[in-house]
Amino acid sequence: MSGIPATSDQSKPLADEALLAALASTQRPSRPSALSACLTFGWRGILKIKHIPEQLLDVTVTPVLFLLMFTYLFGGAIAGSTGEYLHFILPGILVMSVLFTTVYSGVSLNTDVTRGVVDRFRSLPIWRAAPLVGAVLGDSVRYLVGATIVVLLGLALGFRPESPPGVLAAMLLVVLFAFSLAWVFTSVGLVMRAPNAVMNAGFMALFPITFLSNVFVEPDTLPSWLKAFVDANPISHLVTASRGLMDGTIHAGDIGLVLGVAAGLTAVFAPLTTHLYRTKA
Repeated sequence: MSGIPATSDQSKPLADEALLAALASTQRPSRPSALSACLTFGWRGILKIKHIPEQLLDVTVTPVLFLLMFTYLFGGAIAGSTGEYLHFILPGILVMSVLFTTVYSGVSLNTDVTRGVVDRFRSLPIWRAAPLVGAVLGDSVRYLVGATIVVLLGLALGFRPESPPGVLAAMLLVVLFAFSLAWVFTSVGLVMRAPNAVMNAGFMALFPITFLSNVFVEPDTLPSWLKAFVDANPISHLVTASRGLMDGTIHAGDIGLVLGVAAGLTAVFAPLTTHLYRTKA
């Protein structure tokens, strides 16, 4: 057509040469370090919350409901007054609220797998486990938000800890334990076929071991066979350590036991998650 200028074949080699010159003049970017990749994927998890704030409902609304409901419904019957029961139950609600949030680490990973996002991650020149470690690190921010909300609400309701620095230590201890427990649910997330299945399996596992602990009542009030289970429950040891830190009566053995369980969970399930990620995802 007369209105469209003809394209010269001689311009193609010139364009190709210009493109090659531009590419050759730029230095190839260095491979990102493992730490940099993990932090990047951790930031990705935080950005998810920014764009979908509804994801914070489980760490904002749920802890408030748990603390208000159990304190004012059962406090008078169990401890004689809501004030006394608040001091007993707040460390337990702190533990329960944060640990329930760990299920979403597996749900989020399963969602990435089912939507094909993981396939894109595996094509990147990064440390293979970076998306896993980064996702769990990003979820740790959610755990810290949930723990902060429980403590602030408790202070508003009249909770007065004997050791304010111990409250911060208890929050960090719970978040650390949640970090290790999240690896369990990331493994589940890579085994299950759908996000809903991961959520159902996670809550079915957490509800018994959380309620069969010393979160709500002293183990001495339980039958002997049930007390034996509660005393051996790792959740009970975490609650005991959190109460001790807040009351200023903590023993090094309590913290050591919790840290040992956390290290064991991470040592077993972090490599298992990585293996499943490489073979099944």
